[in-house]
Amino acid sequence: MDSLGFDVKNNALLQVLTENIIKSSEIEGQILDKHLVRSSIARRLGIDIGGETPVSRDIEGVVEMMLDATQNYSSNMTKERLIGWHAALFPTGFSGMYKINVGGYRTDELGPMQIVSGYTGNEKIHYEAPKAGLLEGEMNELINYINTEKETDFLIQAGIVHLLSLIHISEP
Repeated sequence: MDSLGFDVKNNALLQVLTENIIKSSEIEGQILDKHLVRSSIARRLGIDIGGETPVSRDIEGVVEMMLDATQNYSSNMTKERLIGWHAALFPTGFSGMYKINVGGYRTDELGPMQIVSGYTGNEKIHYEAPKAGLLEGEMNELINYINTEKETDFLIQAGIVHLLSLIHISEP
């Protein structure tokens, strides 16, 4: 990549990060405008793509979080960093029309966090998260695993962390 030159390297980085953000957001059911995501990344990386497009705060938050994760991957994970990512993803304190607890782990105030499908009255519970009282300890173990596990391949470790993160940071 270094032998191809600065512009080719920057354009490749811009394209990879843009696709990564677009696809990651699609998994969560959020469709982002590719040109706006690309513009936000380019601005933050100091890459001139010919004209700056105004970008919404939700796109800026996703880009900010993804750049921190990809550019600072060797930095230790902390509770504050995770909470910061959460705050970047939900800058208004809402997920759609639902108020969420940004800046802290979820509580059981509204009952247990569940993954549910089906119509009202005919719901199927696919997963129920551990009680909120266990979260601090579980998250500390997860953060410790992220920071100390060096033997496992990064891709496998990412999959393990993704599955373990089903305990979620926050809920509506």
